Amino acid sequence: MIKCHLSRLLGERRLKISDVARDTGINRGTVTRLYHETAERVEFGVLDSLCRYLDCSLAELLERVPEDRSATGKP
Repeated sequence: MIKCHLSRLLGERRLKISDVARDTGINRGTVTRLYHETAERVEFGVLDSLCRYLDCSLAELLERVPEDRSATGKP
């Protein structure tokens, strides 16, 4: 699964979702879904804008973590 570290990055910088939406032009709903990790898809342009705005790499914003297979019931 993909983990989004937007909430941590914003917390470290003492930024609000509304600050990011206003300053980047990204829809507030999109920023909120990324913040709460409920987004199902994200456009590359949004990721690029966030990385530029937060002066971070894509690897700092997103991380692939292994799923707990026992929780999903899949082998």
